[in-house]
Amino acid sequence: MKHLFSGGVHPAPRKELSETSSAPALQPDTVVIPLCQHIGAPCAPLVQVGDKVGVGQKIGDGEGLCVPVHASVSGTVAAVEKRPCTGGEVLSVVIRNDYCDTPASALTPHATADGLTAEQIAGICREAGIVGMGGATFPTYVKAGTEGVDTLIANACECEPYITADDTLLQHAAADVLSGLAILKTALKPGRVVLAIEDNKRAAIGVLRSALSDRSDVELRVLPTRYPQGAEKQLIRAVTGREVPSGKLPKDVGCVVFNVSTCAAIHRAVILGQPLTERIVTVTGEAVKKPQNVTVRIGTSFAQVIEAAGGLTDDAGKVIAGGPMMGVAESDLSVPVTKGTGAVLCLRRAQNDGDGQAQCIHCGKCSAACPMGLQPMYLDHYAGQQDWEELRRLHLEDCIECGCCAYVCPAKQSLVERFRNAKHAMKEVSAK
Repeated sequence: MKHLFSGGVHPAPRKELSETSSAPALQPDTVVIPLCQHIGAPCAPLVQVGDKVGVGQKIGDGEGLCVPVHASVSGTVAAVEKRPCTGGEVLSVVIRNDYCDTPASALTPHATADGLTAEQIAGICREAGIVGMGGATFPTYVKAGTEGVDTLIANACECEPYITADDTLLQHAAADVLSGLAILKTALKPGRVVLAIEDNKRAAIGVLRSALSDRSDVELRVLPTRYPQGAEKQLIRAVTGREVPSGKLPKDVGCVVFNVSTCAAIHRAVILGQPLTERIVTVTGEAVKKPQNVTVRIGTSFAQVIEAAGGLTDDAGKVIAGGPMMGVAESDLSVPVTKGTGAVLCLRRAQNDGDGQAQCIHCGKCSAACPMGLQPMYLDHYAGQQDWEELRRLHLEDCIECGCCAYVCPAKQSLVERFRNAKHAMKEVSAK
């Protein structure tokens, strides 16, 4: 137990639907690329309607906590306007694909990262538009420039049900991940490097053991499967035994965590000179005809991604961006795949959890399941009353929105959605 964390749940994995696929590439006819796909300030457009663009060309950038976005196809800019995106409308660049894949990246490839400084590696990560690809979308260049780190962790847990994108990446491109991890080691100079993976990914574990058989610089740590082990603070606890205090960051306990897809993107940026323009996406669920992993250009619509997986079944009831625990239901399938989209989950109508109208019975299951040690029943009560002082006292800001509380709730309350809304409202009140 010393390597685990408190709370958590064991939902049905359902990874067998897509875990054997090899992620073929999808060519969309049009891409809609949001100018804000990261935590921080949005980009301003750098192109106009009618401009010709190449793959990898920077089409948006900004100042402050910001990373640029790049064209994922070559072609013509058809529009620069607000378009639907997960979470609301976002100013986007619409590009019609000419199917030529004319390259236009301004990044310089490097044979090795050995001669690069930490500042140069962080700068390349920024110019490549790399963000946390596990879903957090925090700008990678900031984390790559962290000082005082003694433990670097590559996160391959992919603990949420259904999703197998990182698993597929490791099975088919483990070398890219390990190269990116080595680049981060050059930048951060940690004393310990760990690649952490859950024990339900046997094929990927086999590939990694083979790749690391003659290396001692990377420790492969196979952890017992438990959700949400892939969350930063829980993973740090599981790997190091350290606990990140409330209101603090991993760097405050000497750790930094990168998703394995982010590591692969760093390899492509530094070694190949390629910005982040595509990613592996798991298209899965009982309501899609051919669940699989697909290599998707950023900006491809959910509709096109689902079509590539055979389309929806007749009894489809819900499409989710992400997994069933933390994902967001979509009402418009024109929304695009972004840098943080790891999965498109299609569920049947019969799989809906109900309307959540039953009353809380104060059973305490939500508190027992919460990996952050919070009290969701009271958070929900004070969120309903908009009592921001009590919510701060109960550390609502520490909620990682993992969905464990909602998963175990007998009343099927929409706790995660309420907590998200309450945190947003608290930020707005604090900003006034």
